[in-house]
Amino acid sequence: MAHLLGADRVSLALGTRVLLDGVSLGLDDGQRIGVVGPNGAGKSTLLRVLAGTQEADDGRVTRAGGTRLAMLDQRDELGGGTVLDAVHGSADAHEWASDARIRAVHDGLLPDVDLGADLTTLSGGQRRRVALAALLVRDDEVLVLDEPTNHLDVEGVAWLAEHLVQRFGRGNGALVVVTHDRWFLDAVCTRTWEVHDGVVDQYDGGYAAYVLARAERARTASVTEEKRQNLLRKELAWLRRGAPARTSKPKFRLDAASALIADEPPPRDNLELTRMATARLGKDVLDVEDVTLALGGRTLLDDVTWRIGPGDRFGLVGVNGAGKTSLLRLLSGRLAPDAGRVKRGKTIRVAELRQDVEDLDEVADLRVVEVVEAEKRSVVVGGKELTASQLVERLGFTKDRARTPVRDLSGGERRRLSLLRLLVGEPNVLLLDEPTNDLDTDTLAALEDLLDGWPGTLIVVSHDRYLLERVCDRQLALLGDGHLRDLPGGVEEYLALRRAALSGAGAGAGSGAGARTHVPDETAAAGAGTPPEPVRSAADVRAARKEVTRIERRLAKIADLEKGLHDQMAAQATDHEAITRLDADLRALAAEREDLELAWLEAAELAE
Repeated sequence: MAHLLGADRVSLALGTRVLLDGVSLGLDDGQRIGVVGPNGAGKSTLLRVLAGTQEADDGRVTRAGGTRLAMLDQRDELGGGTVLDAVHGSADAHEWASDARIRAVHDGLLPDVDLGADLTTLSGGQRRRVALAALLVRDDEVLVLDEPTNHLDVEGVAWLAEHLVQRFGRGNGALVVVTHDRWFLDAVCTRTWEVHDGVVDQYDGGYAAYVLARAERARTASVTEEKRQNLLRKELAWLRRGAPARTSKPKFRLDAASALIADEPPPRDNLELTRMATARLGKDVLDVEDVTLALGGRTLLDDVTWRIGPGDRFGLVGVNGAGKTSLLRLLSGRLAPDAGRVKRGKTIRVAELRQDVEDLDEVADLRVVEVVEAEKRSVVVGGKELTASQLVERLGFTKDRARTPVRDLSGGERRRLSLLRLLVGEPNVLLLDEPTNDLDTDTLAALEDLLDGWPGTLIVVSHDRYLLERVCDRQLALLGDGHLRDLPGGVEEYLALRRAALSGAGAGAGSGAGARTHVPDETAAAGAGTPPEPVRSAADVRAARKEVTRIERRLAKIADLEKGLHDQMAAQATDHEAITRLDADLRALAAEREDLELAWLEAAELAE
């Protein structure tokens, strides 16, 4: 493979922090590199150095002759003008409209954006998609993308992943991308670079392969550290032998012990979201009953019913502007419906993580530890009392950062602090609006570990498929038609519905995408005429699982009975009357088996 880009012993420091320390890397044709690492480790800095927009303190960056490179920064610096100017510059329409690849970029990123619109009138999400489209319509050999999935919904992330995989195959250039979207990393990347402590570790494969390799590295480091500790104990024990006055220890033994003590490796994975106690949750949690909500002249929810029980775990997906955040505001009580009601159980204690973390603006002048102390000075975790300073330290805030004012925190640090602030209140209902924004992969893993064992009710709005599929039992969709739709097939079903709706693939697909749905057990005849798929409560799921078990036991019994009848027929092959009777019994068992298999399919779908 041809070499396109390289870094040779590159070093860079910002203030007293060393972000890159003698880093050497190579980028070859056909490679798709995913860059991961903790917030503030230097991922964006590495991309800017490779792209040539930031000078390194030492070392050099090389680029093969004639190689064209384009970079998408986290900041969308589009300037003025129209969308058409930003994407195509002064090129005539016929120059790009005849190119199928460019038309695909328009369809994937700009389906709802007016090409003649002024850039200053666009939302943050639209500006991000315009900036991304402006890069993808070009013919550069190397693309460097910093958080390209920011502001993209599930559908946009899926389109971008497919586009990049098709574009950057062998012989078509190379890609370097920083993202915290684990599904995207696995779908797109062939190699992973981990930036940490001034160095860059390289791994083959996407995120899953990186996690496995890192786990193996941690296991090896643990074995090495155990050997070091054993040797250190022996050396220290030898040095303590003899009379206290004796100081004539061999110098090489003293030097060896000093080297062992100094060789203690720094902690790598010191991030932990502490699992607090959870307030008791009663039988009644949240009931959305015949709710209608309109905002800005658009009907976001149209006569929606949704019953949420104890322990339910729902993931919400949908097109931008469909009303996902507004639905969370209804559940939290921050927004009142135009019609219908939201009934809340007497024992529920709701905590809401907002998308913009705006609740921290009220405490911008407080220090990190003071924010947690204002909620609760100490909590008991696993029988041990932890202070506020110990809690923030567990969440990755060093002693210096724990004394930092909230206004000076990074986006990822603000998100982590908001999570901790919610958890110390011991809620039993969590509403999370885009919880993965600004979080690095280590923090995301800690968040998922916490949510995996969450005993309360959980509602998550996210474009992160990895998170949704791991921590949520069920997915629901808001498709922009005012109705809430159950997704037994998860995110893949949602993407199929959106593809069908956008392509206008027949009345059947259209009715499926727009069917009116009351959740969980009330149906509406209005809409496209197809029966709605109600959202099932936790009790429905448990009953379905019991039914599946009952049917499976009966099917096993029928198999034994059929085997016995066949044995009897073989033993009585000359008895015509016995054969007729046994054959009738077999037919009856076959009919029962067929009915049970149909019932099993229905129950299994409910039990998913």
